[in-house]
Amino acid sequence: MSDKSEHIVIVGAGASGLMAARELARAGKRVTILEARDRCGGRIHPLPASEFGYPADGGAEFVHGEAPVTRDLLRESGLSLQAIAGTQWSFDGIGFSREHRDDPHQAELHAALRELKEDLTVAEFLRRHFTGDEYARMRHSIERMVEGYDAAEPEHASTLALREEWMDGGFHTQGRIVGGYGALIAFLAAECRKHGVAIHLDCVVSAIEEEGGAVAVRSSSGEVVSCSHVILTVPLPLLDEIALPQAARQKAALAADIGFGNVIKILLRFGRPWWRDRTADLADFTFLLSDETIPVWWTQRPSENAVLTGWSGGPRTAALTGLNRQALIDAGIGSLATIFGLSRDELARDLVAAEAANWAHDPFARGAYSWATPRTRTAQEGLARPDGPVLFSGEALYRGRDMGTVEAALASGLETAGMILRG
Repeated sequence: MSDKSEHIVIVGAGASGLMAARELARAGKRVTILEARDRCGGRIHPLPASEFGYPADGGAEFVHGEAPVTRDLLRESGLSLQAIAGTQWSFDGIGFSREHRDDPHQAELHAALRELKEDLTVAEFLRRHFTGDEYARMRHSIERMVEGYDAAEPEHASTLALREEWMDGGFHTQGRIVGGYGALIAFLAAECRKHGVAIHLDCVVSAIEEEGGAVAVRSSSGEVVSCSHVILTVPLPLLDEIALPQAARQKAALAADIGFGNVIKILLRFGRPWWRDRTADLADFTFLLSDETIPVWWTQRPSENAVLTGWSGGPRTAALTGLNRQALIDAGIGSLATIFGLSRDELARDLVAAEAANWAHDPFARGAYSWATPRTRTAQEGLARPDGPVLFSGEALYRGRDMGTVEAALASGLETAGMILRG
């Protein structure tokens, strides 16, 4: 007979929360998920296939690297992964060039990284080792990657945490789930319900209270749920918005040593893939990097959808904080017009559907994902300790290479569930 004596409440129905819930429920635990949104998925946000021609992702989109937990789930669910195909280009304000991973100073960079014993911020590392004019291109490339790809701040980001990323040229294998991340979330949510997990949507948790060994989770609507354990899987900025018992609050304060970045994402669907006509070389481009307002663009290759996705990450998003959805779409069109030498009106006339999200404006995210500072590993160890009824989980607590990813969230949820099951 399954053991339902323990009741575990999970705050957040994102990847981490759903993964933890399924693992616990399969082991016979009574599990309730309280989710502030009207949907599961958190920072995974599927968009209507009717608008974009395929199940587009308004939030997380790529599967990075080996991602063993994600790949196991894909096999179990019958979903497949499609590798990205195509070439990567840069626009320097005048013309296009292929983006090359190799830098003439790459050997020096790798040597300095290998010799690094104590962690430094990225900015300090570059100041110590690569200040000369001859390194300007490499510095720019590294700073652009840290800010854009990792959504991090060079003055605070950990060099050791990013060392592997740099050693392989800044990028590794990436793919997309056929059907989008929404299909994976739907599978996990169905699995949770199949094993008896109660999922309550539109439930904003305002406080967690502990008295005499009992724990109560209070929502802003006044509902109170009693339990033996609570797993908090909310994004880091939301920890300050939930009243916590003293011990849990002291632990949550460690999150100040973990970076948290923002992303603006813009999806533009056109009547036809006009960029293939601009130049034969760009016909199969995957990623296009620039220094425009919306600096990074990518296609859906190898799929043939006529959609361009724009991306601005990290500190650069602060300059766009006052723009609403339509203004962000206009900024995206303006950036594409500059890059490709077209008129805004011409692009706007061919626009079929558009969506834009500044994740800093999302009340249940307040940003996109975490990144490591030199103090982050110590903070993660403290936050992950199973030394009380309130536990913390999520992509920000993952101590592997790809912090800030869906894989990180899934792996963290699995680890947190395991800690409870091991007692």
